[in-house]
Formats: sequence, C-alpha cells, structure tokens
Amino acid sequence: MGKGDRKSRKGKIILGSYGKKRPRKASKAYSAAAEKSKD
Repeated sequence: MGKGDRKSRKGKIILGSYGKKRPRKASKAYSAAAEKSKD
C-alpha cells in the first residue's frame, strides 16, 4: 500500500495506470456519484 502498489490509487498515479480505483474521467465519476447520493 504505497507508491509501488498497483492496486492502490497512489500507486496508479505514480505508475501512470488506470483502473477501478483511478478511472480516466475522475470528475465525471464524482458527479455521477453525487447525483445518486441525492436521490
């Protein structure tokens, strides 16, 4: 769970990879989550 961990968000930012923890469109994912929480 650090800079070299591919499964963590921090590790993905360091390695430059994407996945479930770090989606390519982070801002869009946040807005969708916010809309669901309001309902």
